[in-house]
Amino acid sequence: MSRINKVLVVAFAILAALSTVTAQSAAKVPESKLFDARKLLEDTRTLSADDMEGRSAERPTMAKAREYVKKRFNQSGLEPFGSGYEQDFDIRGRGQAAAIKGINFIGSIAGKTKANKYIVITAHYDHLGVRNGQIFNGADDNASGTAALFAIASYFRKNQPEQSLIFVALDGEEKGLLGAYHFVANPPVPKASIVLNVNMDMISRNDKGELYATGTRLYPYLKPALVKVQKTAGVKLLLGHDDPATGRDDWTNQSDQAAFHAATIPFIYFGVEDHKDYHKSTDDFSNIQPEFYVRAVETIIEAVISLGSELKN
Repeated sequence: MSRINKVLVVAFAILAALSTVTAQSAAKVPESKLFDARKLLEDTRTLSADDMEGRSAERPTMAKAREYVKKRFNQSGLEPFGSGYEQDFDIRGRGQAAAIKGINFIGSIAGKTKANKYIVITAHYDHLGVRNGQIFNGADDNASGTAALFAIASYFRKNQPEQSLIFVALDGEEKGLLGAYHFVANPPVPKASIVLNVNMDMISRNDKGELYATGTRLYPYLKPALVKVQKTAGVKLLLGHDDPATGRDDWTNQSDQAAFHAATIPFIYFGVEDHKDYHKSTDDFSNIQPEFYVRAVETIIEAVISLGSELKN
């Protein structure tokens, strides 16, 4: 066989292998009637890629993550409050001479009801950055929740919700829920008009197929809306992790919903129990479970619909 023929054979073999990998990857993307599941996974992969360097405010590459979030807010059809989506605040750590900038991104979708009431849907986009030379990509924590913001926004842009919705990609969660506390102290609408916070933090993987909704013990009037969703959910939607007697198993103050709860704003927090890659450098996109993830986001959309209906009455 001539050298040219050998090169051609190798080239065709490589192309065939790439085509097989592409077909296999495409086959792994579940279908969804509510949103573009492929885009959900693409957003998660992009946000948790090595070139984002773990999405921490002290890394120069955080600017890249922020630009991506801003672009996707715009593409998802969210309306900014005022001239832009950004809400700046200071992040100052122990022994830190000067503050660094944190940025929340805020957008909205108007609801059907005339009443001036808002459901705030949140997810933090920051993570742990680089530690000891290792990148902490934070695919589940919380690229998954951030990408879900875009998917949920795109759904409600096409299907007008009962209540007006505010979407917030929060910064500084890993540094003490700083973005959430800043938003609650400086909301773009009167605080009294915020009737509910729906927070998402780690929603893309669980070996048992379980997604928890936390908060009904504290706000029992929200329970019927979630019980209704349980009956048709594509995942095992469980209620719990909100009893202070259980210690660390009480999630009330373990993510951004804590800032809303402290301000007497009711919340429902969606998340999964800790897995082996939680807060480790192995929390990578390759460990996400696409089928569970897509069904979890669909379940959260159905929950927002159900909760909005309940709060209308």
